[in-house]
Amino acid sequence: MADLLTLKGVYKRFGETEVLSDVNLSLKAGEVLVIIGPSGCGKSTLLKTINALEAIDEGEIIFDGVNIGDKRADKRHARKEIGMVFQNYDLFPHMNVIDNITLGPIKVLKTRRAEAEEKAMTLLQRVGLADKKNAYPRELSGGQKQRVAIVRALAMNPRVMLFDEITASIDPEMVREVLDCLLELAKEGMTMIVVTHEMGFAKAIADRLIFMDAGKIVEEGLPKQFFESPKSDRAKRFLSRFDFNL
Repeated sequence: MADLLTLKGVYKRFGETEVLSDVNLSLKAGEVLVIIGPSGCGKSTLLKTINALEAIDEGEIIFDGVNIGDKRADKRHARKEIGMVFQNYDLFPHMNVIDNITLGPIKVLKTRRAEAEEKAMTLLQRVGLADKKNAYPRELSGGQKQRVAIVRALAMNPRVMLFDEITASIDPEMVREVLDCLLELAKEGMTMIVVTHEMGFAKAIADRLIFMDAGKIVEEGLPKQFFESPKSDRAKRFLSRFDFNL
């Protein structure tokens, strides 16, 4: 099967600081790729370059056969097809749940309101939030807001989903409900790249795992292999700080 997404020799700099250095990776349809590493190692920036939210300085990002890393490329297709969920929900506070979810499909995909609302309700039902359709973000818990953010991204019919530390801003008691949502998506075959600091979750969900440090991919492999016998000293030091119970 051909790769749906390929990064070749990607570099990203902010001023004189190199935040991504010669990053090479690939992703097949239906695969779950998990990226872990210390804070500031470039994980979030990497996701933003894949979603064309940050321009790269060198290299190629090929999605669906198109090099969206090229500054001249039309990135609208990629932005429609690659959904992204951030740490801080980014829900519109003045809109209720159903309007937050249907805004993109109606405005961008030109979906009829009735159709958009029907799909939104189906997705809300899946994540256990159908009864919150008229609630406003201020009335939701952190875990509920993040599940709404996931539904909002799914409503755009993406081929790939990017998740950036989506439990980082959630009360620890609410983390499990969000992680369970991602596990369900993985079982259904959603193609995903997940940046997380939840090591037990990474071990459970990943088809393949990447460990980054200082803007570089230090190690890549199967999760069982990585967690039980990491090859690099840097990965061994990093993993020594965690237990891996879900």
